Amino acid sequence: MAIPLVLVLLPLGLLFLLSGLVVNTVQAVLFLTIRPFSKRLYRQINVFLAELLWLQLIWLVDWWAGIKVQVYADPETWKLMVHYDESPVFDGQRSGCLGSAIAIMKKSSKFLPVIGWSMWFAEYLFLERSWAKDEKTLKSGLQRLKDFPRSFWLALFVEGTRFTPAKLLAAQEYAVSQGLTAPRNVLIPRTKGFVSAVSIMRDFVPAIYDTTVIIPEDSPKPTMLRILQGQSSVVHVRIKRHSMSDMPNSDEDVSKWCKDIFVAKDALLDKHIATGTFDEEIIPIGRPVKSLMVVLSWSCLLLYGAHRFLQWTQLLSTWKGVILFASGLAMESLLEFIEAFFYQTVQAILGTDCYCQPGYSVLWCRYDIVFALAQGGKCERQNFFTLWPMDERAKDIPSLCSGSDLILDQKVIDEVFFQFQAYDLRYVCCALKRHSTMY
Repeated sequence: MAIPLVLVLLPLGLLFLLSGLVVNTVQAVLFLTIRPFSKRLYRQINVFLAELLWLQLIWLVDWWAGIKVQVYADPETWKLMVHYDESPVFDGQRSGCLGSAIAIMKKSSKFLPVIGWSMWFAEYLFLERSWAKDEKTLKSGLQRLKDFPRSFWLALFVEGTRFTPAKLLAAQEYAVSQGLTAPRNVLIPRTKGFVSAVSIMRDFVPAIYDTTVIIPEDSPKPTMLRILQGQSSVVHVRIKRHSMSDMPNSDEDVSKWCKDIFVAKDALLDKHIATGTFDEEIIPIGRPVKSLMVVLSWSCLLLYGAHRFLQWTQLLSTWKGVILFASGLAMESLLEFIEAFFYQTVQAILGTDCYCQPGYSVLWCRYDIVFALAQGGKCERQNFFTLWPMDERAKDIPSLCSGSDLILDQKVIDEVFFQFQAYDLRYVCCALKRHSTMY
């Protein structure tokens, strides 16, 4: 049974926000006072601090929503993972690497409050998605990891972007034009970053873990809203270990190796879709008690701090203070609810197939909101407006207009900010609602 969202957002949102700000503050103080004199000590302490933050997300998935993660791996792979503390993202806390997680993210991510700031203090690598600008940043960032004092893992998402039907279509067209096998379930990997990582890290990183994640056909997708509402799901994760010593020597061969892995991964996903399972045995994993203890500790600490603060300020001793305090909580709840409501609306709309019809309008929102009026099956420039800045990524989708009842003018395509995870017009059409019922 789903928990009403409004009852969840305020307590969980405040817990994560306040504890995150505490962690960020301590990280900032250590960065200014300890790191200039001992980078090693700073890193060791920061691993602990980062874990205090990320374990709350682990608790949210494992304990609150009860997501069932089924791990498929051969016994030798699992044994080496635990022994060397090398682990993928979902299992970092079980082998001691959660606090020393490092990933390659887009540059704007580091400005996100709490999460982005913590990533910056943890030495995540932030790129601008331009190889001319990113090559030096990536190589210097990877070289800095050579003297990292703890076991760590570097998460590389070599597909480079979110998987959407439109991007799959583009990948298939590109593969055909290059004489490659057209993928069915994956995108063409972008190998420059992977090749650089292997070239720089092969001397101090023992292995590469090829991780494949899929949601079974009979299981609902574990969206953030479902997780917040305590709704469970099932996730299948298949792990394959590749020793770094077995990797090819030349950059060209490493690139080919990565592409071949994705060809094999594509076939692997085909088989899973048909059978609902992977060939490897299921590794039993339990829910970590550590994440539960961290959340309970944060809750007690923040409640005690709030109690002492209210006593000190005597905020609740007058009606004016009570009203001010209640208004603050209400505003926090309202902001979180509005964001979740818009996100939930689009998620629900995009969940079914439908087709464009004349006289319908488009509601497209996440952090951006786009309205367009479809007149006679055609979306003209003068009928289109947006409330947020545009993004040049929309230029990747001109081919989506063909074969659809909704035709977007090329100038409109160049300006639309499609932030959400569906560029295919079939899914855009799923966001069509009659203009009279928009609100």
